[in-house]
Amino acid sequence: MVFLRYISALRACVALLIVLSVSKACFALTADEETNIRIYREYGPSVVNITTTTVSYDFFYNPTPEKGSGSGVIIDMHGNIITNYHVVQDARRLEVTLFDGSKYTARLVGTDPSNDLAVIRIDAPREKLKPVVWGDSSDLKVGQKVLAIGNPFGLDRTLTVGIISSLGRTIKAVDGRLIRGIIQTDAAINPGNSGGPLLDNDGRMIGVTTAIFSPVGTNIGLGFAIPVDTVKDVAAQLVEKGYVSRPWLGISGQNIDGSLARVMGLGSEGVLIADVYRGSPAHKAGLRGGERYVRLGNLLLATGGDLILALGGKRVRSLDDLDEALEGFEVGDWVELEILRDGTKRRLRLRLEEMPRR
Repeated sequence: MVFLRYISALRACVALLIVLSVSKACFALTADEETNIRIYREYGPSVVNITTTTVSYDFFYNPTPEKGSGSGVIIDMHGNIITNYHVVQDARRLEVTLFDGSKYTARLVGTDPSNDLAVIRIDAPREKLKPVVWGDSSDLKVGQKVLAIGNPFGLDRTLTVGIISSLGRTIKAVDGRLIRGIIQTDAAINPGNSGGPLLDNDGRMIGVTTAIFSPVGTNIGLGFAIPVDTVKDVAAQLVEKGYVSRPWLGISGQNIDGSLARVMGLGSEGVLIADVYRGSPAHKAGLRGGERYVRLGNLLLATGGDLILALGGKRVRSLDDLDEALEGFEVGDWVELEILRDGTKRRLRLRLEEMPRR
């Protein structure tokens, strides 16, 4: 009898241990969850909340302060913070909130509207500055896990997780130029995330979130980030001199597609030079601008100028193609242009100069 009671008690203990083990297993964190928690804890302090104050005018032209918010990433121990240009655009006052809730007034260091990037700086104690770990965007893969940290709708340091949905996207910057090589992700990105980091599974920054595509203004799984290799180059120049140096031809031009080329008797697509700026590399090389204007339907075209067919060996069919070809060169480089002038193809060389600052 005693033996039976002992066996019964033993079975009850075993059953209890099994229940406890199963319960513990049910509530245990997965390895992936542990990684998410670690990255948020270790790298979340690199992300800041940026509050901007701009001035608009009411119906009676009275100045009215308006506040906005965005995100930023600490990039060094000098207090430099990378963010989006559109976050700080036209701001009269910038305030940065760190991970511990401390607030600092920031000043603008430099902007690059063409890549929608800007650097601001705060004077904060070194122990409060937690610079991000730079990653590499040259070998990213579609399907790779990514994490985004930002301040959507002003909600401090929010973590979202997703994958890289596509690579090599192109979006339009504030100044109308195209930003190439964009990372597309389904990690939830909403207004206020702009300027925050896109991180890989090791917590390294591989991009800066910049935009969403959404018919309703909130996340639908189409978010975009500027690749970190672009961010590194732009940030270094903004910190050093406050702007980004770009090569410049010194022309204004018009896209000539196949149909226009046939109507105008040019025989080829390209960029038709409308104007050549005096003293520019194009002017020094002898390029010609338009001599007269003609109307074709709703288009007013400056005709008689050179038609650019290629730059540096790259075929040019539009102004976007021309910009992309120029991106492969530095200020001071010599480049070869292939043009069509008076029905004859010609080649000439010119030395690129720095684009004048506006």
